[in-house]
Amino acid sequence: MADFNLVLTPGDYQNGYVNTVIEIPQGSCLKVEWDRKRAAFMLDRVEPNIYPKPANYGFIPQTIDEDGDELDTLVVCDEPIPTGVWLNARIVGVLNFVDDGDADYKIVVVPADDRNTGDRINSLDDLGDRWKQKVAEHFSHYKDLKKPGTTIVKGWGDVEAAKVIIAESIERWNAKK
Repeated sequence: MADFNLVLTPGDYQNGYVNTVIEIPQGSCLKVEWDRKRAAFMLDRVEPNIYPKPANYGFIPQTIDEDGDELDTLVVCDEPIPTGVWLNARIVGVLNFVDDGDADYKIVVVPADDRNTGDRINSLDDLGDRWKQKVAEHFSHYKDLKKPGTTIVKGWGDVEAAKVIIAESIERWNAKK
């Protein structure tokens, strides 16, 4: 008999892995968001074509970041991943980011089983300075046409820093249940 009470967990973050659900495929300008109350994806807005997402954009289930939303992920993969797909991913770091005055961290991950990159991406350093510059540029300016100056990239953190943020976000989720 099927167990219909299964839920997608945050994953085994203590050992460097999380589950993540894709909201926005890499290269898309559609700002899709998970609506927790309705358990469905919603098109929140269409961003200007000059600001496509530089990586697949998702969230870790059963987490709440300081901004009140699920904890975001940037999934580094050679291919765009469709909205609604979930995957097990390896943590490689975190983008420290502020949006409208609230901390809005982006946990950087790679698919746990990516046979194109294998195990060569284990930290942010493996992604290179150019990748980090492009991502920082995107998040520093993607709201400039509507609300200039409301986003601030505060820098990068390593895997251990990401694990602390994930643990805090799980605690927030559990406190709200």
